[in-house]
Amino acid sequence: MEPYIGTEAVTVLVLFKVGSRYESKNINGVSHFIEHMMFKGTGKRPNTQLITRELDGLGAEYNAFTAKDHTGYYIKINSEHKEVALDMLFDMLFNSKFDEKELNRERKVILEEIHMYKDNPMMHIEDMFEQTLFGDCPLGWSIAGDPESMEKIDRAKMLAYRNAYYLPQNMVIGIAGKIDDSVMRMVEKYFGSLPKSAKKIAEIKKTAFMSGAPRVAVEYKDSEQVQLALGFPAYSWWDKRLPALRVMTNILGGTMSSRLFIAVRERKGLAYSVRAETDHYEDIGVLTIRAGLDKTRLELAMKTILDELKKMAKDGVTAAELRRAKENIRGRIILSLEDSEALAAWYAKEELDKHEIKTPAEKLKEIASVTSAEVKAVAADIIKNNKAALAIIGPFKDAEPFRKILKDNF
Repeated sequence: MEPYIGTEAVTVLVLFKVGSRYESKNINGVSHFIEHMMFKGTGKRPNTQLITRELDGLGAEYNAFTAKDHTGYYIKINSEHKEVALDMLFDMLFNSKFDEKELNRERKVILEEIHMYKDNPMMHIEDMFEQTLFGDCPLGWSIAGDPESMEKIDRAKMLAYRNAYYLPQNMVIGIAGKIDDSVMRMVEKYFGSLPKSAKKIAEIKKTAFMSGAPRVAVEYKDSEQVQLALGFPAYSWWDKRLPALRVMTNILGGTMSSRLFIAVRERKGLAYSVRAETDHYEDIGVLTIRAGLDKTRLELAMKTILDELKKMAKDGVTAAELRRAKENIRGRIILSLEDSEALAAWYAKEELDKHEIKTPAEKLKEIASVTSAEVKAVAADIIKNNKAALAIIGPFKDAEPFRKILKDNF
């Protein structure tokens, strides 16, 4: 629980430590499928309309999401109705019917969602890049699955998977906003009834990244703009170098004054958007550079990006860049947490991932202590040609010219 003065809202977020990387190939997409089915009716609220009408009638915001390693459900609501949020989430998560007709209807919806992502290069490039970087393993598979796996998921497989992971010991409840001690009594009223289980949760298969020649994938699309994702394996959420990596990523491509934004967009006009970002899991992480580029000057854009990466790894960062990045990160964290939803997500995710909670103040202290030498060391460690993966969507069919650019300019 995290009280927040100055708001009338409460967010209740329930996280489960399960996502697409816990799946086998023949049921890839089942975590996401289950997320959809939780909104399709319970014994108490037999259909979708009764769920959504009740929440809409109170002006609530509500949704769910599936990631590689967790699934979340939340309701953000006027604090006067916080018990409705707890009642609703408990009902959906533990009393959903998984009606056969609704399941088959929703299967078609998800297939259209898969097609939507596939047809949108800005969305599809992310899946394509992860497949290129990680290969044929759970971290390389799409969260939504594919048409083939979707057809294989029946009600029995779905319920078996749900029953294996939707357990009290695999769940964290985060509540933030205008709350008092009464909210704990409400949590106990609803979620306290869950039976204690000694069942062991299946562990993930750790990802073993194999270095070697750069991995390159190209998908043809007759488009004016090229979508590019270039990246490297990075650090898990346990790694003590994460603060330095966060600072490095901010300087490289985290703002409109970052090195990549200035070099690629402002000086050469090669892209509308270019950015660097990171993702972290319990065994590995990813540093990714994303860009939408002019197809006629793609080689120049790639060389410009690679030059900035090489400079970062070779020369590190200046004292002024370090100072600005730290203050930028500090400001973003402070601003982002002026919302009950963000607060609930911060504390719940910390508990889910590591079973220990670092407060925003503690993480900001870690960021403040990062040195230029640490940033340079992190860059030199991560940015290496033999670890690179590149995915491109545009009017190209041959990956070899892009593999050559990586080899010649890295």
